[in-house]
Amino acid sequence: MEDRLQMPYTEAVIHEIQRFGDIVPLGLPRRVTRDVQLRGYTIPKGTEIFPMLGTAMRDPKHFARPEEFDPQHFLDQKGQFQKNEAFIPFSIGKRYCFGEHLARAELFLFLTSILQHFRFKSAVPPEDIDLSPMLVGLATIPQIYEFSVIPR
Repeated sequence: MEDRLQMPYTEAVIHEIQRFGDIVPLGLPRRVTRDVQLRGYTIPKGTEIFPMLGTAMRDPKHFARPEEFDPQHFLDQKGQFQKNEAFIPFSIGKRYCFGEHLARAELFLFLTSILQHFRFKSAVPPEDIDLSPMLVGLATIPQIYEFSVIPR
């Protein structure tokens, strides 16, 4: 885990996978505790709302090219990892996922371990790969990719 700080591009790739994959863009339901004004509308106290986390992670105000897979979304001019306030795959507020830190550590360990032990070869030329996810109801499903896993 100490190596994580010296691997900003790997960290950016992991974040971009989570941002772009966004498998369940709908957050847990919440109840408004007081009347709220939002964009000219009044949301009365007690109203149940369903936050759409996926809209934040595809907001062009926070991501230069929201419809493209680009780890540069999480790197500064010097190539160092930078956080983005619109990146909220584990929700936000009082009811965010308590396992977020463990999940981030596991993602880093799994990905780096897999990349150290295996090579991946696509069955399709890179220019023919469609990275756009399929939207199905309230979920985002990644495309199916064919590739070979080759031990190092």
